[in-house]
Amino acid sequence: MYGSRRTLFIAILLMGSIFALFCTDGDFWRKTSLPTLRFSNCCRDPEIPDFPKPNIGPFRNENPTPCTCQNTMPANQFVSKDELDDLQKRRAEEFRQHQIRSGKENDVLILVPANTPLQYPMRGFRVTPMNKTLIPGLALQTQKRAVYKVSLRVQKGVLSVMNVQEGEQVDGQNEKHLSISSSSLQQLNDLLSRLTYTSTIYHIKTEDLAYFSFENHEVIFPIEIRRLSVPVLFDLGKDVNSQVTVLIKAFLRYKELNVLINSIRQNYPKIKIIVADDSLNPEKVVGDNIEHYIMPPAQGWFAGRNLAVSQVTTKYFLWVDDDFVFLNETRIESFVNIMEAVPELDVVGGQVEGNQFAFQLQYEEGNSEEGGCITRVSRTHAPLPGFDGCFFADGVVNYFLGRTEAVRRVGFDPFLKRVAHTEFFVDGLGDLLVATCKGFRIGHQKHGPTNKYGSYRHPPKSDSEAKMTHHFFKNHLKCIKY
Repeated sequence: MYGSRRTLFIAILLMGSIFALFCTDGDFWRKTSLPTLRFSNCCRDPEIPDFPKPNIGPFRNENPTPCTCQNTMPANQFVSKDELDDLQKRRAEEFRQHQIRSGKENDVLILVPANTPLQYPMRGFRVTPMNKTLIPGLALQTQKRAVYKVSLRVQKGVLSVMNVQEGEQVDGQNEKHLSISSSSLQQLNDLLSRLTYTSTIYHIKTEDLAYFSFENHEVIFPIEIRRLSVPVLFDLGKDVNSQVTVLIKAFLRYKELNVLINSIRQNYPKIKIIVADDSLNPEKVVGDNIEHYIMPPAQGWFAGRNLAVSQVTTKYFLWVDDDFVFLNETRIESFVNIMEAVPELDVVGGQVEGNQFAFQLQYEEGNSEEGGCITRVSRTHAPLPGFDGCFFADGVVNYFLGRTEAVRRVGFDPFLKRVAHTEFFVDGLGDLLVATCKGFRIGHQKHGPTNKYGSYRHPPKSDSEAKMTHHFFKNHLKCIKY
């Protein structure tokens, strides 16, 4: 239900009779994994008129509308004027390469006539690179003619019909453009059922477009060229100890860290705990099933998170701060039950005391020159079906269960040393499916401020300015508001 991660844009060009809108076979509107739209033949009139051939695309949205920056901070405000031009050029080149890697340069919008005699795979089909694959579902449905002729053309591969017999008219075997002719509609459709596509360009993730035409009718359908990936699976085991690892980033606060570990052990005496520690003068952390990793001093919040997550061998990890404390009601199993019931979820957040801190990230992509705009707002999306008190969100509080493999793909930016949390969810926007649940509580220890810790916890203004400039380039942003 929640597997689709891409925004699907649908456009409609109606040609012919308006009654096509009332097809009842459920095929008229289809969302596809590629930004294309196709029409079924559910209401095809056997006496199809020969309409003038329209311009059906593909069309590219070359440069979207610039986003607005009302009540937000310009992301480049701390970049010096001497460096801004050069920085923007480098950013533009990086963004161009990002578009290629993400496949967005292949996004197209295709407008197709409604009433067509051509049958074809409306959602397209998938092939592996440079391997011959049958094109499913091709057929012609039309009134009687002396000769029937269809043609297909592609850009990144070749077409061929398997087992062509003497007398069967196929022109363009193993070429980008192929045509089939026959005086028999049945024979033509038999040839179409043996038509194959083979990509000639090796790429692990790209698309091609197939143009299928008959007389004045033409349709376009996508061909997804994808290298098969090998699954990465985690053995869930028999209990929470083999399902979850508790992760802690420690810095200076050993008293609070020991209180946290003791509270974990009261509820979960055998669960693995990983501590990433960049304290100035590290102290020994002892206990059963604890892995204590000493980092160079003051490497920062996200560097420690990366280290901790890199050592996880369980399907999930639970993130906690070093001054949290497990309560009697703190139950890791509650998180696991939701993640197992909704496998698309990547992160589920709880509450620290009464603070749930769930938020949306409102993002406008903007254009390629200026970049996008992002604003954090304190609200959630829709409820998570089947789980009262749980809602979809874009980000959650520092107490969450993460799917190890998914979080590793996004990672934590080690440039962000002191104040960083929302930034992880910014990097994961559109890739991580996130939810927040009321009642999944953990405690927060009360402790007095220490001068040494406070000097690191609250960095100077120059750090904030450098951070803003970092996001201007890295996230291709025009403006930011948290």
